[in-house]
Amino acid sequence: MSKPLVSDTAMVLAAGIGKRMRPLTVSRPKPLVRVAGKALIDHALDKLSEAGVTRAVVNAHYLADQLEAHVLMREAPAIAVSDEREALLETGGGLVKALPLIDRETFFCLNSDNIWLDGPRNVFAALSDAWDPARMDALLLMVSHAQAFNYAGPGDFHLDPMGLVARRKPGRVAPYIFTGIQIVSQRLLRDAPQGAFSTGILWDRAIAEGRLYGLPHTGLWYEVGAPEMIAPTVQALTGA
Repeated sequence: MSKPLVSDTAMVLAAGIGKRMRPLTVSRPKPLVRVAGKALIDHALDKLSEAGVTRAVVNAHYLADQLEAHVLMREAPAIAVSDEREALLETGGGLVKALPLIDRETFFCLNSDNIWLDGPRNVFAALSDAWDPARMDALLLMVSHAQAFNYAGPGDFHLDPMGLVARRKPGRVAPYIFTGIQIVSQRLLRDAPQGAFSTGILWDRAIAEGRLYGLPHTGLWYEVGAPEMIAPTVQALTGA
């Protein structure tokens, strides 16, 4: 029997400037770039709502007024905006700033530019089934190179048979790519640095402590980091 979702709440990281997506992001934030008929961030928020996540915290920095107005028009999930207008805090700093709004010990976290197709089960249910708070500070959803589209990099991580994460060594290729989707425990964020910093700093500590795990994705994942990645993604999603 499947477990219930580990949380009713998600953090959606949406504060980036989107330099790789220029010129489309000259006048709008990257999460509002449209792909297959809707804004990138709505692909993520719709998936959360369909899975049963009822609350989402969205951080905003670049062209924040546009992004805030867009997400607050949604009926589901219920949205709270973490305001980063004064300074871009990167992934880790954005999480720390948003914690008072998240108000959950455990929560989902995902990038706002994620597009994916689920396997037999939606990714949030699959992650919830694999989550073990006694062993894990975070659980990252990974995808193999064969299941990653528009991606030409060397990969990010290795997984051992138990799912423990190790980073790719410089100059080498790793079999798994981080999809931008994870479960995070507030334990991961303990004693976090102040100001802007990458979540990778906290992942490295969790790796050293044997508390960062990964789960292979059973569906497909699409990187949409640049304008030329939009058309093949639309074709894959719609068949057009």
